[in-house]
Amino acid sequence: MSASTITSVDVRKVYGGDTPLTALDGISLDIRPGEFVSILGPSGCGKSTFLRCIAGLEEISSGSLKADSREISGPPDHVGMVFQRDALLEWRTIERNIMLPIEFAGKPVANYQQPMRDLLKLVGLTDFGSKYPRELSGGMRQRAAICRALIDQPSLLLMDEPFGALDALTRDQMNAELQRIWLETRNTVVFVTHGIAEAVYLADRVVVFSPRPGRIADIIEIDLPRPRKLAVRETPEFGKYTNRIRALFHEMGLINEEPGQVNEAVAA
Repeated sequence: MSASTITSVDVRKVYGGDTPLTALDGISLDIRPGEFVSILGPSGCGKSTFLRCIAGLEEISSGSLKADSREISGPPDHVGMVFQRDALLEWRTIERNIMLPIEFAGKPVANYQQPMRDLLKLVGLTDFGSKYPRELSGGMRQRAAICRALIDQPSLLLMDEPFGALDALTRDQMNAELQRIWLETRNTVVFVTHGIAEAVYLADRVVVFSPRPGRIADIIEIDLPRPRKLAVRETPEFGKYTNRIRALFHEMGLINEEPGQVNEAVAA
C-alpha cells in the first residue's frame, strides 16, 4: 500500500453558536508520502481539531484539505487512528479488539489472522492475543491500539497524543517502539503532541502551532539520522531543535524564561 499525501491550503475552522470560535486559521501544509510529521503546540491551539479534519471527523469552514488529491468530505480510505485513550473494549480479547476495523468494514476476518499475528509479533504482544485489556499494562494496551489501527494496512496513520496518559518511562519506550514500527511500515504519520522532545525525536518535520486560533508558527526540518536511539535526546544537535522551539514558545508568551536560560536538551 502506497503512503498518503495530505495537502492543506488556507484551512480555517470556525465553531458556530452565539459566540463563534475560530479554532484554525490559514493552515497551509503539504505532508509528503511516507513522512512522519509531528504537530506541536499548547493545549487548545487546534492541533487535535486539525487532525480530526484530516480524519474526516470534522468539516473545515473554508480552504481546501485533500488526501491523495481528493477533497476530504468524510473519513478517507485507508486511514487508521490512535487516540490518547486506547478505547479497547474490555469484554473482547486483544485479538478481537484488533479485528474490530475488519468487522466494521464487513471484510472476512479469516483473511486477517496472519496479519494480526504479524502485528502482535511486531509490537511484542505475541503471547497476549487471548488476554483481555484489563490484564495488560498501559503501554501494552496502547500497543494493542496501534495494532488495531494498522490491521487494515492504512496508508495514513493519525495519532492524537497517544502516549499522553502514560508514565514517563513507558512513554519513552513507546516512542522508541513507534519509531521502529514506522520504519517497517513506512506509512504517512501525523502525530499530535504537546511534548517538545517527543515531537523532535519522532518526526521528519515538526509543525509548531500558535495559541488559538491555531496558525502555523514554524515548520522545522529534523535532520537527525534514523533509527534514533533515545540517547540522541542528550546530544547538542537534539538540543538545538528543542531550544529553538522553546525560544519560539517564549516569543508567544507560553514560557516565562528568557530564551538564553533555556539550555535543556530534553523537554517534557
